[in-house]
This record gives sequence, C-alpha cells and structure tokens, in this order.
Amino acid sequence: MLFYRAALPLSRQSLNYTAGLIRRHRAKIGSKGRVLNPTQQALLVLVYLRNGDTFASLAAGFAISTATAWRYVNETVDLLAARAPRLDQALRAAKTSGHAFVILDGTLIPIDRLAADRPFYSGKHKRHGMNLQVIATPDGDILWVSGALPGSVHDTRAARIWGIVRALERAGWIVLADKGYHGASDQIWTPYPGRNKPESQKMANRSHARLRGPGERANAQLKTWRILRKLRCCPHRADFLAKAIHVLQTRETHRY
Repeated sequence: MLFYRAALPLSRQSLNYTAGLIRRHRAKIGSKGRVLNPTQQALLVLVYLRNGDTFASLAAGFAISTATAWRYVNETVDLLAARAPRLDQALRAAKTSGHAFVILDGTLIPIDRLAADRPFYSGKHKRHGMNLQVIATPDGDILWVSGALPGSVHDTRAARIWGIVRALERAGWIVLADKGYHGASDQIWTPYPGRNKPESQKMANRSHARLRGPGERANAQLKTWRILRKLRCCPHRADFLAKAIHVLQTRETHRY
C-alpha cells in the first residue's frame, strides 16, 4: 500500500474548534488513552467530511482500525451537529442581521441505494437520495438545515413536516422559493407558473430569479464537502452530516 501527504482546503480555525469540542467531550466522559489525540481525531473527521474518503482509506492514513475510524467520525459529527442552530434561533439571527428576506430551497443528498428502495427515489432528480430543506440569507450564507427525509417527499410537504412554513409565518418573514413551494403559504413567494405568461409576469419571474439565485448557492456550499455528493453510510445520517457541515462552513465563511 502506498501513502502520500496531501493538503486540506480548510482553515486551522476549523481544526482547532473541532479539536476543542473533542477535548471537552473526552474530559466530560472521562475517556483516556485513545489512539489519536483530539487534534488528530479532528483532522480525521475534517478529511472525511471534506474529501469523502472511505473509512478504510482513513484508517490506513491514520494508522488505526476501520472500526475506530468509524467510531471517531460518528462521535465527532454528532458533537458538531449538536451545535447547529434551531429554526427559531436561525430566524432570530437573520432578523438581527437586518436581512429583508430569506430563501428557502430543497436539495437532494444522493445515496447508495438500489432501484427497489422506492421511498428514497426522487422523481424530480431521477435518483435515490435524502431531502434536506435549507434556509439561506440573500447573500447565500446558510442559516438553517433541516433533518433528512426520503427523496420521494415533495419539498412543500417536507417544509410542513419540519414546521418551516408555520415558523416563517409566525416570524413574519418574506420568503423566496422556487416553484416547488407554490401554494405553501402567502408569505412564500414563488415564480408565476405556466407558459405563455404576460410580459409583466415574465419580468417578475426574472427579478425573482435574480434575488433568489445568490441564496441558492447555500446548497452548493454544502456540497463542496464531498461526503454529501453521495452517501455510502446509513441514509438517516444525512441530517447529522449536513448540520455538522453547516457549523463548520459558518466558521469557514466568517472566520470567527
């Protein structure tokens, strides 16, 4: 087997932050004598999330067993995901920041499943996956990531399941979304549907797309972390992974 050194396109702040979470967790549970120290474990997890390496590759690279790599990754992902904001916290933070509106968009996290697994199949995307709902600022920063639902669940239904529509209405937000949310709420503004629309509606749709476009980059930010490009683990880990990445991506974006 061959080994090589490689660079990871992340800041040291993310490494130090993750290592700090691990260090405090070990102290809390009284864990001692582990194979990797907190900084090494943090690096292992960042490599897994950013590069999407398999547990076997990680184990070989860090000179540990595959089972230990799996255990370290899941432990740290859970610690990071627990720091992700709740929906009400995210909406209050957006209000404090002075944003005029927020953007709601769904994304599919592809998974490694067979054609027989119909609940996971998304007719919209023509592939198996897990549906995540993402709320973003007009600049494309991620505000909140939902839990995961099977890919067959429609975006509007997913938004209602997670209480997004009710929370947005209660907070009085103007929300821009694509046509998948048409009719979900009076406060969720979607493009005019149908063909052969009058010019005024076409202009409104173009303006809507210009405002919504930057915010939809939030989903692209999530998928710069390659683990979300195709999951080979349990599909129901998708939300923990996405929330952990949200926490890390926020630190990378704002560098605080």
